[in-house]
Amino acid sequence: MSKDIFAKRSRSMLMILLLAIALYAVSSLIVNFKAGTALSSIPMACVWLVKNFLPSARAIKYLPYIFEKLVQTILMSVAATSTAAVFALLVAVLGSRATGINKPMKAFARIIASFFRNLPLVAWAMILLLSFKQNEFTGYLAIFFTSFGYLTRSFMETIDEAAGGTIEALTATGASYFQIIFQGVIPMVSSQLISWLLYMIENNVRDATLVGLLTGAGIGFLFDLFYKRFMYDVAGTVTLFIVAVVICLELLSNKIRRMIL
Repeated sequence: MSKDIFAKRSRSMLMILLLAIALYAVSSLIVNFKAGTALSSIPMACVWLVKNFLPSARAIKYLPYIFEKLVQTILMSVAATSTAAVFALLVAVLGSRATGINKPMKAFARIIASFFRNLPLVAWAMILLLSFKQNEFTGYLAIFFTSFGYLTRSFMETIDEAAGGTIEALTATGASYFQIIFQGVIPMVSSQLISWLLYMIENNVRDATLVGLLTGAGIGFLFDLFYKRFMYDVAGTVTLFIVAVVICLELLSNKIRRMIL
């Protein structure tokens, strides 16, 4: 019996592998992608990157400006994500299956969350760019809308999973709706909500670099500026700062999440 199960799983894995190979072959043929040419160009590309993007003495004089824009990007990401978390929590409470007021409100809240969550960050940046032009506020709004959708969905699922028993117990004691929410549900899931918030801030600092390329703000705009001026060594310095900050934020975020969970 076990041999039959093992053979069946092996055949299933083989079919999946063959299907993946077939999909790759068809896709490559359609778009005229040549894997051999792509792989052969990797060594030359690496040499070019090392030769041109390594920081040089010229990049040192731009360090204060780079640091200023980097701090600006971090603060913008934190502000947009924190503001979005407040609105997301409100909508999540109204849209949760456990705490929602009625079915129409639950459905409306989930539609709003899906809309903002499924529209990509780049799309938001391009749309808002037409209305608000190139400035920090455009980048703030793009990050805010994306974070709002993602956090609303995450907060809803967290409340649905953890709050059922608490709501039943408080309802049995005669607690009001607002007492159940603010003295029962939110304190109970606060650590998970903070964890989601930290995770979103960590992601948004990375995404803010891309937003800056489009909206003309923050460290992304600075990278684009140096890159277009063929100052690759300074652009490489900007990249190293971004990588260092993202790694530090990830380590800090993971440490805080371990402490609160």
